[in-house]
Amino acid sequence: MPVCPLEFRYGREEMKRIFDEEVRLQLMLDVEAAIARAHAKVGNIDKEHADIITQKANSQIVKLERVWEIEKDTNHDIMAMVKALTEQCGPAGDYVHLGATSNDIVDTVTALQFNKAIEMIIDDLMILEHTMIDLAEEHKHTVMVGRTHGQFAIPLTFGMKIAAYALETHRHLQRLEEARSRICVGKLSGAVGTGAALGEHAKDLQTITMEELGLGYEEASLQLVGRDRYVEFISILANISASLEKFSVEIRNLQRSEIGEVAEAFDKAKQVGSSTMAHKKNPIMCENITGLARVQRAFIIPTLENSPLWHERDLSNSSAERFTLGHSCVLVDDMLVKMNKVFANLAVFPEKMKKNIEMSKGLIMAEALMMALVKKGIGRQDAHEVTRRISMKCIDEGHDIRTGAMQDEIISDLWTPEELDVILDAANYTGRAAEIVDDVADIING
Repeated sequence: MPVCPLEFRYGREEMKRIFDEEVRLQLMLDVEAAIARAHAKVGNIDKEHADIITQKANSQIVKLERVWEIEKDTNHDIMAMVKALTEQCGPAGDYVHLGATSNDIVDTVTALQFNKAIEMIIDDLMILEHTMIDLAEEHKHTVMVGRTHGQFAIPLTFGMKIAAYALETHRHLQRLEEARSRICVGKLSGAVGTGAALGEHAKDLQTITMEELGLGYEEASLQLVGRDRYVEFISILANISASLEKFSVEIRNLQRSEIGEVAEAFDKAKQVGSSTMAHKKNPIMCENITGLARVQRAFIIPTLENSPLWHERDLSNSSAERFTLGHSCVLVDDMLVKMNKVFANLAVFPEKMKKNIEMSKGLIMAEALMMALVKKGIGRQDAHEVTRRISMKCIDEGHDIRTGAMQDEIISDLWTPEELDVILDAANYTGRAAEIVDDVADIING
């Protein structure tokens, strides 16, 4: 019976497949075969033995069920795999796992899994940033009210908001690409990293094996690949998760009934928003992303705690990593795909944005009025006090800032009502918003 929600509810099959037990077995066999071929290259074993090991290192020959059967006796998963491969290789089996230790296999397999997972996540990030910048360009002139502390601030454009999110996504892409060579690192250096069991060709054996597998190698490993590498990877994934939650929370807030400026796509023909409230159209995908992001970020703690192990190593990291590493990759991939769907199908309501601006009664233009006063030669601090006084009076008396401004002797002496309308038009006070969208598009389309 499935217990983990990844088995039946969350995650794409393509990413889950990377961490599937049968795929992991094949990766372990691939590593064992690469080690055998490296031994043959340096003259430690006959090429025909390496060829036999390579031929038999196939999960269709070395069955997962047989590995599990042996593990019941050995209580050691890697030795079970080694025995299962050995029994298929005849005399060549004498050279399976030659000079290696368990974590030469485990950590190298993990690096191979990371490499495949990173490739998928990079693709996800690229798709998402382009979806975002397309949306940003579409709405680079769509004026909306900015909000700070949950209160009306000054105008910006919806396109600029999304462009900022696209650039944040682009930085995650850069981080992952830049860190990839540090993350995708295997090892072949034996029990405490000295390579003693590998003999005089130890350094060459590690280099040959990892180059063939397309990985970097740990120059000084003790028994494990340094877990600082895993910390870096899971931290980058947590950073991505934090951004995805940030984007999701913004959409959830903008979809609130009293704001109503955007909304997740909703299939009115079939989708159900509530089992009892038939009118509901909830931002469920963004809520889903929010929850999954919290779970993924929680994996930061055990990942950090897996770094300070006893001496050259202990086994306390192993059980935790069986959860943290694969689950993190599956969750982040799942969230990125969902986030792309949200932005690709997002409903945007410019008219509601306009109504919300009007609801502010022009008070969001207090800064614009202050800056106009400065251009008339009034000191910035004095201009701030004038607009603050007018704003507070408008709030107390319930009228708009234009009325309050025209009642002020300083303002009424400086501008006609028509000139004041231009100053207080939100569309005239979005600064470089459209240009910023263009700048970000140039960066992303690069």
